[in-house]
Amino acid sequence: MSHLTLGPFTVHPTGVLEPRRTGLRPALRFAWRGRPVQAELAEDAVRIATIAARIPSTAEPGADRRGALAALASLPGHLPEGWRLRLLPDHRISLEAERPLGTPPTAVRLITELVRFALALDPYLDRLESAGAGAPGTAKT
Repeated sequence: MSHLTLGPFTVHPTGVLEPRRTGLRPALRFAWRGRPVQAELAEDAVRIATIAARIPSTAEPGADRRGALAALASLPGHLPEGWRLRLLPDHRISLEAERPLGTPPTAVRLITELVRFALALDPYLDRLESAGAGAPGTAKT
């Protein structure tokens, strides 16, 4: 049985992931609802992060900056255990999580955790969007 390639990994017939290049931090990147998501493998876990939204600038006419900031302030108490929220200096909102993969990590466990993250992310994206914090890279004109 031959090996498969999944991004920067070789997937062995048993499903075990192995980085194709040594010395690099292997990561998978994809988009979910127009947001960039990056998943990096650590020793026995995956770190998943996305730029969920952006707080509108005061220079954007009609933007509900106050509503977006209120929605942002309400999120930490509602996030799943182990998730982190950060407001970046450029007003983008980052959501991050770390999930165990076990040893050795397998392709099935990795894909399962990516799908779980994406599905769990949806209500928070909805909340931010409805409050005026749009997808990163979007601005009202």
